[in-house]
Amino acid sequence: MTSVDDIKARVCEAIDRAADRITALSDDILRHPETGYKETRTSGVVVEQMKQLGLDPQTGLARTGVKGRLRGRSQGPTVAVVGELDSLIIPDHPFADPVTGAAHACGHNAQIASMIGAGIGLAEVSGELDGDVVLFAVPAEECIEVDWRLGLRDQGELHHTAGKAELIRAGHFDDVDLAMLTHAGPAMLPMGVGANANGSLVKRIRFHGRSAHAGAAPWAGVSAYKAATVAIAAIDAHREMFRDEDGVRVHHLITHAGDAVTAIPARTDMEMLIRARTIEGMKRASEQVDRALRGGALAMGADVEITTAVSFLPFSDDAALVEVLEPNGRALVGDGFVDLKDLAAGGSTDMGDLGSVMPVVQPIASCGTDAVAHGNAFYTKDHVAAAVLPAKVMAMTVVDLLVDGAARARKVLDAGGPKMTRQEFVDLHDSLSTDERFSGGGLSAEA
Repeated sequence: MTSVDDIKARVCEAIDRAADRITALSDDILRHPETGYKETRTSGVVVEQMKQLGLDPQTGLARTGVKGRLRGRSQGPTVAVVGELDSLIIPDHPFADPVTGAAHACGHNAQIASMIGAGIGLAEVSGELDGDVVLFAVPAEECIEVDWRLGLRDQGELHHTAGKAELIRAGHFDDVDLAMLTHAGPAMLPMGVGANANGSLVKRIRFHGRSAHAGAAPWAGVSAYKAATVAIAAIDAHREMFRDEDGVRVHHLITHAGDAVTAIPARTDMEMLIRARTIEGMKRASEQVDRALRGGALAMGADVEITTAVSFLPFSDDAALVEVLEPNGRALVGDGFVDLKDLAAGGSTDMGDLGSVMPVVQPIASCGTDAVAHGNAFYTKDHVAAAVLPAKVMAMTVVDLLVDGAARARKVLDAGGPKMTRQEFVDLHDSLSTDERFSGGGLSAEA
């Protein structure tokens, strides 16, 4: 009888033989970044990679998602190895697209490569696994281009700004029981697991005023821009009132200030992200922000439209899955494997959404640079550390989960306790999504 260690050794040997293919894939995607729900080239590359594995992938899931399935020898739990397709927009990044400004400053290129790499290894042994493996390239993890994405929602094409929530809602994760994804981290961290991430709400805000000649008759106008700046000041005043335990972060952009410097602005648009460690914390901070937005409108006599939607639910690694993955990480990087459970990260990920419906784990692996993620100096410099080693740790963990009647996968599922159903997930998202128009009263008054 073949031992688990022998199976894992064959998996790693297959990944090593394909190391050049894996690193080339990571580098290719790095050099061809695409933002969320627009990842058409990247999806096409993934389709070809899956076909080389003998898979017949599903395509066009949530616009650009790609899903392939490696069949095990018997029915059992299904484990997904996930990679994210999309990039950020950072025009001064060294690998930015010169036209769109898109750039892989969060390492998603390496995620896709590690997903394919894990598939290469697991294809060698799928006939010895008691369950299936899904390779799932998912769109739109980064919460950017908010107005455009909410426009797709308004048109009925999408429900969610983030890809995994959209895929969950559409039922594309219904046939998956557990999932994993390896995220890029700094060079000082060879590999680690256990980090948490905040949930977040996204807001699209539009202040409505009245235009007037800014020099000859400014008193005849109602400044949408000034209403926005008053609201921003009020939000800043709230920052000392946010609860420490909520870990709140509020970020905003003014995406449209006005149309001409010679006219009182009649329209000012904003995008805003509100992060907190819990759903209740997200709600509390959102209510405080909404009061500030209404206050800005009231102060200047403007109107304000506030659209709120969930971008991500709070994330934490599944403890039982960590127990399975950690020995494999330590086998690969030794003392370089770090326990991150005490790290309260201020960022967010839609792995939190996936974790609300199934056990998930998201190890972190070095990208080869010590720059801060989402910055113009963060990129995949070491494709072996960022893609090949993660392919191994995920494939080895899948083997542990699905050998011997998938006993460890079943143990993880039992230990995790009840998760949300798809309908409960949809209902939660919908309950946190609101649309409001508040009148400051000035637009009804005579100019």
